[in-house]
Parts: sequence; structure tokens; C-alpha cells
Amino acid sequence: MKTLERIIAEKLLQIKAIKLQPENPFTWASGWKSPIYCDNRKTLSYPAIRSIIKVELARVIAERFPEATAVAGVATGAIAQGALVADILSLPYVYIRSEPKDHGLENLIEGELRTDAKVVILEDLVSTGGSSLKAVKAVRNFGCKVVGMVAIFTHGFPIVGQRFKEAKVPLVTLSNYNAVIEEAVRTKYITPEDVEILQEWRKDPENWNPYK
Repeated sequence: MKTLERIIAEKLLQIKAIKLQPENPFTWASGWKSPIYCDNRKTLSYPAIRSIIKVELARVIAERFPEATAVAGVATGAIAQGALVADILSLPYVYIRSEPKDHGLENLIEGELRTDAKVVILEDLVSTGGSSLKAVKAVRNFGCKVVGMVAIFTHGFPIVGQRFKEAKVPLVTLSNYNAVIEEAVRTKYITPEDVEILQEWRKDPENWNPYK
């Protein structure tokens, strides 16, 4: 029987929410060259996949973080999915901006959040962990407790585990880089030779040079 992480990986590849191009790398906003590109906002356009993801995210929260009293989505990728999940769980919902609004109340957290709330933060993608942990800091600065983070996908960089451990934030993801590679090989999306390139990139993505 296929695991959940493999099922989600298969769906993300099917709709091209995740693309793999070992021979023609993408350039991230950071300037990094990468053989993978992920845009999980695409899942919102496919009702069946959107439903699977929202149900599984809600299940993870209910099972792993039953003490949660609020859900917070990280802008912009997790705003819509976070609202869907909060609706299933009948919990209050807010979303966290990357930067405070530059007018009005200059909010960083949009919505009504009690200062005694126990918050689960929802992400569409955890890459290096920087923006995700920035959202954690925003919730904590508001006076709330962060009980955990749940995401659709992670690249699984070693530094991410270290950062979340230091921040004392449990991280649970529906799928991950290894599961995507396994599904991509199974469906012949990539070759065994491509796997080597993909694994090399993850070891040192910042300095990876595809043109050596």
C-alpha cells in the first residue's frame, strides 16, 4: 500500500505543483540554482486534490496537536488552505503576513487572535525554514503559544530540522523530497541518473553548481 507521503507526492507531480528539471535548473528568488520548483497554490485549482490535502492537514492537527485552539496560515501560500483546514476543525483562523501592513493598523497578524491561544501554524512549503520560523516569532511576540507547524511539503534540508529543534517547534509535513523522488522514478518522470543530481543538490543547495 502506498504511503500518504507518496500519494501526496504523486498528486503534486501530476498537476505540476512540483516540477523536476535536473538538466535545466530553476533559479530561486534567493539566487540559488535548483532542480526542483514547488508551487502548492496550484492544488487549490484541483478540487479533488485540494480536498485530500485539507482533510489530511486537519487530521494531522487533530491527531498531533489536539490542544490547538487556533490555526494560523502563513501568507501567501497557506492563506486559503489554512482557512479550509480551520473550517474543518471549527477553530478560529488568522493569517500571518511576511511584513506588517504599511497603513491602517499596520497588522502583522490578520484576524482575531486571543493572547492565550494555542496556535498551529500552517505552511504550504517549508524550504530553509527562515520564513516559517519568522511566522512562529510573530505569533509568539503576540503572546500566544505555538504548539506546532504543519506543512504540505518540505525539501528536507538538514538545517531545517536543526532550526525547528532549536526553536522548539514540532514540524509535520504531508510529503517530502524523498517521496517526490521515489514517485518520479516510479512514473519514469526522471531517470536513475537524475536521482544522483537531485540528491547532490540537497546536500549543499546554496553552492550547488549544475554546470560543473
